[in-house]
Amino acid sequence: MSASRRSGTTDELGPDEPEPAGPAGPDGSDLLAALLDGMDAALCAFDAGGVVTHWNREAERILGWSAAEAVGRHGFAGWAVREADAEEVEGRLMSAMRAPGRQVHEFALLTKDGGRVLVRTQSAAVRGPDGKPAGVYCAFSEVHAQIDLERSIALSEALFEEASWGVVLVDADLRPAVVNAHAARALGTGRTSALGRPLGELLAQGVEELESALTHVLAEGAPPAPADIWVSVRTADGEQRRCWRCGFVRLASPLAEEPVPLGVAWLFVDVTAGKQGEQEAAQLRFRANQLHRAARAAAESEDPREAATVHLDFALAGFADHALIDRVAGGAVADGETDSVRLVRVAATPSGAPGPSLLTGQAGLPVRYAQGHPALQCVERTGSVRATVGAVPAGQAREWAVARQWPEDTVHALCAVLRGRGRTLGVVTFLRARGRSPFERPDTVYAEDVAVRIAAALDLAEVLGRD
Repeated sequence: MSASRRSGTTDELGPDEPEPAGPAGPDGSDLLAALLDGMDAALCAFDAGGVVTHWNREAERILGWSAAEAVGRHGFAGWAVREADAEEVEGRLMSAMRAPGRQVHEFALLTKDGGRVLVRTQSAAVRGPDGKPAGVYCAFSEVHAQIDLERSIALSEALFEEASWGVVLVDADLRPAVVNAHAARALGTGRTSALGRPLGELLAQGVEELESALTHVLAEGAPPAPADIWVSVRTADGEQRRCWRCGFVRLASPLAEEPVPLGVAWLFVDVTAGKQGEQEAAQLRFRANQLHRAARAAAESEDPREAATVHLDFALAGFADHALIDRVAGGAVADGETDSVRLVRVAATPSGAPGPSLLTGQAGLPVRYAQGHPALQCVERTGSVRATVGAVPAGQAREWAVARQWPEDTVHALCAVLRGRGRTLGVVTFLRARGRSPFERPDTVYAEDVAVRIAAALDLAEVLGRD
């Protein structure tokens, strides 16, 4: 039986009026019945006298009463509501005829098998052609389903307004469709200005890895665990490198018969400080281990100069590409006597193929360092000196390195003074090639630790007469 009561449908035409000419097709009542039966919410309607006039399939699913059993009954008393509650329920529903807008109520209805279902109803007046109330419609759903829906809506609104992590909805073309306030701040843009733009316009680096993750989620679903992705964000102060811990959820349309991907919900939080702390801790452990291993290996060297190269080789791992040891010509100098000193190369790493450091300088010829060379500055200041070529073309960087007597691929340098028994013995220089970051303060501390050990070995060589 149709979800709507068919009686009265001929009244509009009149009993003696012919039906309109034209091709056969669904009339208004059939269309109304189809619309009502296709609704996701349960719906019933009452005329002004309280008689049920409409009853859709969702109402039948929830309560078990079919449209044939429901339409035509007067109110809910005795079948959909307990007799004791019928008067109150009917009064609350029919009061919508006299009230403006919609009325929301909660009460228990009876199912056909005798069970009880707590529902939340929204009711409003239905007005006739004269504008006067002609009945009431009532849409209802189980309270737990309504609460779940409200929670989902509240969660969605909270995520996009108050969440303490970034939330971005990315469409199937990998373009942001919705961006919350936290994500907009992290991306350095506005919430609306980021919409529809390629991710490459929002991020300077890390776009390929992020787009690969989004593509995988669209095709395969969410990964089992969050992923840490390093990106570079454009800011007014230049590019900033950040680490975002990202979670991904594939979104599918709940209205489609088969899952249709709508995009990906990308959630992220900035974990840069924690990741940098982990990296620094791991680096400190590695360097401390290298110092320990170098000390044990150097202790087995009979020649103190070989012990110095052992310390140099162990220090290079993960720290620099090349290294040099220069000793003050004519022997160590005391403080205040460092003017016009010249340096003699003692050891150096191969500039071509990798290999252990080689002892050199047997001829005692000074290295042709120009005035103001970082190694000479290191001796004069009795302290470490850092130098870098900066952002220049490759040819200019090569000239810069060659002019300082360094391998031509050098772009960053760190010189640490060699001190022993209150005197300056020379300089150890660590060099990095293009593609590596400049030396930072923690690198200087490590280089100075290595320099102390190299200086002790060279000082011992001087005492033994092997320099």
